[in-house]
Amino acid sequence: MTVNIILLGPPGAGKGTQARRMVEGRGLVQLSTGDMLREAQASGTEMGKLVAQVMKDGKLVTDEIVIGLIREKLENTDAPGFIFDGFPRTLAQADALGSLLDGMGQKVDGVIEMQVDDAALVERISGRYTCGNCGEVYHDTTKPTKVEGVCDVCGSTDLRRRPDDNADSLKTRLLEYYKKTSPLIGYYYAKGDLHPVDGMAEVDDVEAQMETVLKSL
Repeated sequence: MTVNIILLGPPGAGKGTQARRMVEGRGLVQLSTGDMLREAQASGTEMGKLVAQVMKDGKLVTDEIVIGLIREKLENTDAPGFIFDGFPRTLAQADALGSLLDGMGQKVDGVIEMQVDDAALVERISGRYTCGNCGEVYHDTTKPTKVEGVCDVCGSTDLRRRPDDNADSLKTRLLEYYKKTSPLIGYYYAKGDLHPVDGMAEVDDVEAQMETVLKSL
């Protein structure tokens, strides 16, 4: 039976890290909006051509296009479940995703909300950098690389900082999240699908909390 999980939480809460662990540990497929759009552009399919044209014109990709990409993934990917990362972001998108899954005989099985402390999150993100090769996440003080400038996991020297990983940019992104996405917390709570976890705990502890949620579904 397919298990569909939505990850909710502000920028920097650790959604990407935990999604990667669920992919590796359970074989779930992570559906990231950004990744799907990039894949579509390179695919040459009708949907891909549409996405490429929209992006070329500098227009915003509509919810209908994203839902179409998700439908393609669900129909053409053999997996025990899917992780929705970065979608839905709004109540309208949540309704659209629910309708899509319902039409395919599926549903949202659980929504995991990664709860964080905003001030601590700003401090966490301001020192964050990632490996451009394998995606491992590091931090200047809490998790530096063992050898300066070299990824512990894959040995790459391609370590990157996002230009918006600074206090001012993060506060702007947090405001955007609370305005548009936080209403989803109440939406999924009312549906009985919401499962909060302590996103400020150590990475392994957060993973254990998530595993408990997954086993309860």
